[in-house]
Amino acid sequence: MTIIRTLAAAAAAGTLLATSAFAQSAREISGASPKGGSMPAQTTNLFLLQDLEDVSRTGEIAESDLEALQADADWIKTFVVKPHKDLGRAGTVCPFVPGSLERKTLWLAPEQIADRDVPEVVELMSDYKKLLLDTRPTEGDDVIYNVIVVVFTDLSADRAQGVFDDVLKDLAVPSYVEDGILFGPYYEGNKATAIYNSSFRPFQSPVPFLFVRHGVISDWEFFLDDEEWLQLWAHRYGESGTQALAEELRRLPWRVRRD
Repeated sequence: MTIIRTLAAAAAAGTLLATSAFAQSAREISGASPKGGSMPAQTTNLFLLQDLEDVSRTGEIAESDLEALQADADWIKTFVVKPHKDLGRAGTVCPFVPGSLERKTLWLAPEQIADRDVPEVVELMSDYKKLLLDTRPTEGDDVIYNVIVVVFTDLSADRAQGVFDDVLKDLAVPSYVEDGILFGPYYEGNKATAIYNSSFRPFQSPVPFLFVRHGVISDWEFFLDDEEWLQLWAHRYGESGTQALAEELRRLPWRVRRD
């Protein structure tokens, strides 16, 4: 449970296994932006938000899958990239997603997992991790804007927590330690709260999904109350992490001289 709460708050193709959904539905697409973001040539059914309005892009997927993608896409456009009075800070609910949409480097992927066991879903998400790692740009400042949102179109909200918890127990720590990749669970009923307001629960999407993204140095804010994850973060960022924490501490009022 600690892992799923931490990663919910932390809220991105090589050789693919023949049994995976990637091999079953591989096609050529490009999400190239003027700044150079694009998927590898061979990918699965991945959709930019604007693709969902294009029948030539969505004609081959099931209507139920399309409706699920559209529901989460609308939630992203009307909630995630907007300010909110209960957020507890200025800016949008997620500070990174607007940049991802601008660069056209946020993709939605529909998946059905009703007939899959936990190891199969772990394998599936591992494939998406590999795909993200091969997505251009693969380094530099813009890499943090690459995000894949895997939408589980046949997963009910009441089952999502248990499924995601089981999957992340196997996948979350090694993915972060080895590759710096984070998975974030979203579903109706998710009780994880915002950093600056413990009464605000922003991780409740209409259809359950896991995002896949690169970790960033500011993730320490999400890990602060989780000793295991804070240590993993410190090991990954080392001196630069210390500098980031020092910069934050310098802003605190305890440094202000009092008369």
